[in-house]
Amino acid sequence: MPSTTTYATPGSSGQLLQLVRDGLAATRAELVEHAGVSRSVVAQRVDGLLSAGLLLETGLVASTGGRPAHQLRFNADLARILVADLGATHARVAVTDLGGRILLEEPGDVRIDRGPDAVLDWVADRFEDLLAQLTEERPVWGIGIGVPGPVEHATGRAVSPPIMPGWDGYVIPDRFRHMGVPVLVDNDVNIMALGEYRSYWWTEVENLLLIKVGTGIGCGIVASGRIHHGAQGAAGDLGHVRVHGYDEVVCTCGNTGCVEAVASGQAIADRLRADGYDTVDARAVVDLVLAGENVATRAVREAGQVLGQVVATAVNLFNPSVIVIGGDVSYAREQLLAGVREVVYQRSLLLATRHLQIVAPRLGDRAGIRGAGEMVVERLLAPDQVDELVLASAGATSTASG
Repeated sequence: MPSTTTYATPGSSGQLLQLVRDGLAATRAELVEHAGVSRSVVAQRVDGLLSAGLLLETGLVASTGGRPAHQLRFNADLARILVADLGATHARVAVTDLGGRILLEEPGDVRIDRGPDAVLDWVADRFEDLLAQLTEERPVWGIGIGVPGPVEHATGRAVSPPIMPGWDGYVIPDRFRHMGVPVLVDNDVNIMALGEYRSYWWTEVENLLLIKVGTGIGCGIVASGRIHHGAQGAAGDLGHVRVHGYDEVVCTCGNTGCVEAVASGQAIADRLRADGYDTVDARAVVDLVLAGENVATRAVREAGQVLGQVVATAVNLFNPSVIVIGGDVSYAREQLLAGVREVVYQRSLLLATRHLQIVAPRLGDRAGIRGAGEMVVERLLAPDQVDELVLASAGATSTASG
């Protein structure tokens, strides 16, 4: 199993909880073994985690010779996380537990170009509606939001997003400050990458790229098990890498020849519409492909070949183990993947592609909300934060008993 987690002080409450959450330990004896501390330290920390509600005892494990041990598990039902995955033309909101399980969700056709007030008001209303539908009331511990543009990750401020008019400089967490919980915001493709990685790949590989081909093109980078944001949060802006032979094609960013202006779902839709097809967006292109329209099928495959030029460079530079091709256009069966694979395996170094997997997403259109929830939980249950939660719980118990 790759080492994707940075643990805190050996034997701390945060470290022990992380070991249980990662599936590496399910009893006190296993915690002693993996943490490398004494039984008395583990017993004290586990008692604190049980009192705080972060761990539960769920019965006895079959004995291998000694006294049967109580099994420990993470209490994912302790709190709720609100998440929203906002795309250019549609969105999905959900409520999850602390383990990433989606409890309720709601998709919607909401255009990001309506501006932050209208879009975030819609999100806030959906959050309220979903919480009202839950039969068991639990506290909300955090909010995670993905948007289709560059974000200053530390503050949640949108920064010159090309397809998000009216959002530049808008601090998205401010809209939800009244809820009194952490609000984390990232680019939508980053949360998609995190969702796919943590759901399926994290025990096998450490380096993964997720490329979203929808209205635009973006790339989420998982490096050594974590999302790589870069110095200013702009890492992975693959859509604005220039491709040869398209100097006359103007991109929304103002430059020419960007791969997004040539191979995105909207670019394909525009070319087909110029040829007389009723294709307003990427979804309409996919509908034509699934209906067996040869012109649309060829257009998607050619777009995959153009995208493959840029992906091949990324493979040589980053040497990932897995590349996930997601977004609306990825639903065009194997056509997009075939075009990408053809060029990547031709133009990348043999060593870099020897064990490379280029695959479709496994979570489909739920990767974003899964990743948004994971982003928040990683922050809330970081080892140092868990230590503080346990101390606060102990203090509250002491005050109540006094």
